[in-house]
Amino acid sequence: MTSDLTERNRAKAGRQTALLREAARLFAERGFTGVSLEELGAAVGVSGPAVYRHFANKQALLGAILLRVSERLRDGGHAVQDASDDPGEQLAALVRFHVDFALSDADVIRVQDRDLGSLSETDRHRVRRLQRDYVDVWVAVLGRLHPGRGENDLRVRAHACFGLINSTPHSVRGLRGAPADSTVRGILESMALAALTA
Repeated sequence: MTSDLTERNRAKAGRQTALLREAARLFAERGFTGVSLEELGAAVGVSGPAVYRHFANKQALLGAILLRVSERLRDGGHAVQDASDDPGEQLAALVRFHVDFALSDADVIRVQDRDLGSLSETDRHRVRRLQRDYVDVWVAVLGRLHPGRGENDLRVRAHACFGLINSTPHSVRGLRGAPADSTVRGILESMALAALTA
């Protein structure tokens, strides 16, 4: 009985993960309002109404996508910051971490850019809070590298770096495969570090 429950829970978690992945892909392609529940269900082999077993509605699914990635960025930023005491090493690691995110989660970046306004007010507030926490990590590291600069200056630098790196889903759509990823990664990392340390 217990193993059946465990197996069912694993299957449910797997279906939920698949729904999040496919919803991000479809929302990135057509926008939140351009995708139906039936299409979301079909993408993972279930009916549209079966999506309700995992999420209260389509808006809750969008919230789960953006909350999950925002939590991952915040937690990853703190882990990078805690891994070294050297601000130069921390900054280089933060840049690598964010470039990894941009290259692996391009769909989510497109969803965030276009559909943040479609979140519920509660989820939008939570996403914004998580994102501010992530920016605070960057500001703290940059503050140690540029002790003479004010907080507003450091925040502008951090946001400009995100803009550079997060442009990847739009600027490299025609490039595919490992060599292209490696080239893009190197370009983004070197440009971001050059801008942040100027």
